[in-house]
Amino acid sequence: MPAHSMQLTADELQSRLSRNHLANWMGLRVVHAAAGQIRLSSPWRDEFISNPDHRFAHGGILATLLDTAGSYAVATLLGRPAQTIDMRVDFLRPGFESELMTDANVLHFGRTVASVDASVFNRENRLLATGRMVFLTSGR
Repeated sequence: MPAHSMQLTADELQSRLSRNHLANWMGLRVVHAAAGQIRLSSPWRDEFISNPDHRFAHGGILATLLDTAGSYAVATLLGRPAQTIDMRVDFLRPGFESELMTDANVLHFGRTVASVDASVFNRENRLLATGRMVFLTSGR
């Protein structure tokens, strides 16, 4: 990945996240941001539960965390969150009631697309899901 200067600070990224209704509802917070990488945290919400008998997070919640972290990792280079054009998710274990942490790293940043790897962990640092995404970097 070519060297890029960080376009948005952690505070600016947090401000943008706070204006995103879904991210705001999920309680997403920027824990760390650097050029091409970000760590987000999300407190547990009972609304994340997929199966009330087992009380683990719905896969769509984990996928949303991956997608959002990926978009904002690209924003550290692009200056704005990027639009997802492709996404693959691997669910590795259930996410039981716990704060959720999501790390995303830009692998490639080009004129038209960026590739990102992301991972969701629980508070015990156990890997719950991974994702590889492609984001649009050109245009709006």
